[in-house]
Amino acid sequence: MWTPSTRYPDPAIEIIDASFARYRVFSAAVERLATGFRWCEGPVWFGDGRYLLWSDIPNDRILRWDEESGAIGTFRKPSRFANGNTRDRQGRLVTCEHGGRRVTRTEYDGTITVLADAFDGRRLNSPNDVVVASDGAVWFTDPPFGIAGFYEGERAEPELSQNVYRIDPETGVLEVVASGIAGPNGLCFSPDESRLYLVESRGQPTRRIVAYDVVGGRALRDRRVLIDAGPGTPDGIRCDVDGNLWCGWGMGDDALDGVMVFNPDGRLIGRIRLPERCANLCFGGRHRNRLFMAASQSLYALYVDVQGCAGG
Repeated sequence: MWTPSTRYPDPAIEIIDASFARYRVFSAAVERLATGFRWCEGPVWFGDGRYLLWSDIPNDRILRWDEESGAIGTFRKPSRFANGNTRDRQGRLVTCEHGGRRVTRTEYDGTITVLADAFDGRRLNSPNDVVVASDGAVWFTDPPFGIAGFYEGERAEPELSQNVYRIDPETGVLEVVASGIAGPNGLCFSPDESRLYLVESRGQPTRRIVAYDVVGGRALRDRRVLIDAGPGTPDGIRCDVDGNLWCGWGMGDDALDGVMVFNPDGRLIGRIRLPERCANLCFGGRHRNRLFMAASQSLYALYVDVQGCAGG
């Protein structure tokens, strides 16, 4: 049974490199906001409403947590096995759906617009995670995880290779920006959008986080391995304004479960221990300095002394 720490600083927040010390708030501890779910994913903050949305994939729903009251409610059910979520630059919800094998946008009136569900006449696999660049382009990953069985979607055979896609904000045209990826998963931009970071969650012999240079806001060049995960499993990732990577992590092992924090050079500088594997995370709160962590069966939060990048 997990219990929150009553000691400051919280021993769950580990300073591995001295450079991480400035990001720890001395009197802030890891909080469990809610529990009792099946597989939490895709947290996204709505500051204008002071609430967080996140996916509970096997239960086919998107949930909502209200900052003011702490109330938990259902935002959408069925969600078509929603996974990753983000907001576009007009504040609308953008969602990856395993069940629909598509990426959608929720309009201001609640109606749903399909942004992408096929490429070259073939159905997408199961869009996983998504980010929106400052120019409005939607970037997403498309592994086959959601069609591998009936737990997080509907079993089906993949029709496309495992790609990363970009949806043009003006034309809506879908294009492949990276192909042949072994399990493309979480992705995010550096603060200036000159780099795209991508989790290759089926990499061999180990899982890894790779970096690309972004050329002209639409092409990727110079792929390189930034972080070798070793025995761990990175999943969702987000950047802070200093360029550090905050990575959901785990492998069902107390020594690995939680969040790993790497500097822009890929050096591990800090860690947040959780009692469950963390699938994904986002920054939120009034000043984007509260880290929300969607772990296996629970939702956690921690105040940190840095802001998340806008659009993350």
